[in-house]
Amino acid sequence: MSELKRTPLFEVYKQYGGKTIDFGGWDLPVQFSSIKEEHEAVRTKAGLFDVSHMGEIEVKGPNSLSYLQKMMTNDISKLSAGGAQYTAMCYENGGTVDDLLVYKLGEDDYLLVVNAANITKDYDWLEKHVDEGVTLKNISESMAQLALQGPIAEKVLQKLAKEDLSKIGFFKFQLEVEIAGKKTLVSRTGYTGEDGFEIYCASEDAVLIWNEILAAGQDDGVLPCGLGARDTLRFEATLALYGQELSPQISPLEAGIGFAVKLNKEADFFGKEALMKQKESGVPRTLVGIEMIERGIPRHGYPVYIDDQKIGDVTTGTQSPTLKKNIGLALIESKFGAPDTEVAVEIRGKKVKAKVIPTPFYKRTRS
Repeated sequence: MSELKRTPLFEVYKQYGGKTIDFGGWDLPVQFSSIKEEHEAVRTKAGLFDVSHMGEIEVKGPNSLSYLQKMMTNDISKLSAGGAQYTAMCYENGGTVDDLLVYKLGEDDYLLVVNAANITKDYDWLEKHVDEGVTLKNISESMAQLALQGPIAEKVLQKLAKEDLSKIGFFKFQLEVEIAGKKTLVSRTGYTGEDGFEIYCASEDAVLIWNEILAAGQDDGVLPCGLGARDTLRFEATLALYGQELSPQISPLEAGIGFAVKLNKEADFFGKEALMKQKESGVPRTLVGIEMIERGIPRHGYPVYIDDQKIGDVTTGTQSPTLKKNIGLALIESKFGAPDTEVAVEIRGKKVKAKVIPTPFYKRTRS
């Protein structure tokens, strides 16, 4: 048994009542109070997440842009300094290596933020195809990442920031923002469907910043949040989770993140040919929302049927805390993906009625 990895915040989890689980080899909090309470806090006020298990990889050098254009499905040339972009990395067959964020720090200077379970795999893939004039560095160990998410995230974080956070637009970031006296990178990004920020700091500053944010937001009802609420929040907003909606066997087009695949960009990238063929001949499978008509919760891996024909599987499902309905995401044969199509989910050996519904399940109303 290999020992579980821990983030710089592990020692303070107990202080806040954190209950930890093994999450892809990491000892991380699933909840502090309750998943429903934390979920509600993010939808109505704000919640603070430790996401320091995520990986950070530096890409630098004069050929960085052409290299990233080759590796990523999105068009990195559209990024200007201070901008972030969501993208995927694919294998030659169109299957997904990972989905990630690319930050452009400056000319020939980028930061990739990758999924925790994929850090080693992603770095090896990037290194295998690295070009001359490009240097890669895995800086995950030296960085921590916190996410403050929810309608009052800006109000709370502003109490600790010297800079005007309202100037940071959606999918933009600012370097060297002073939070609680510590230098950080602050980006207006997140994984919850709400407004909010992701705060990158030196590992040794994480505990101080965590405590200061929770103290600043205490009177406003800001809660520490765990992985349970992070999953229900991202699921309601229909944000893909690698290993469920995305995998080496699932292409970005099938997973519904075609907006991050720019087949018309001049640069050739890994998987481009396979994805073009997939698009031209029609994507064989599609990710759809389903709502249970009969009682039952659709869980990851449950088979989906039309009559006696299996047409796919549930990728994520739960009882939605916001909508109070039993809903799921399912990867099914595209021809059955029209809204209101009646399907059945096999739950503990019994076929239970459901129907296809539009996604995202939840979309925040912007003020």
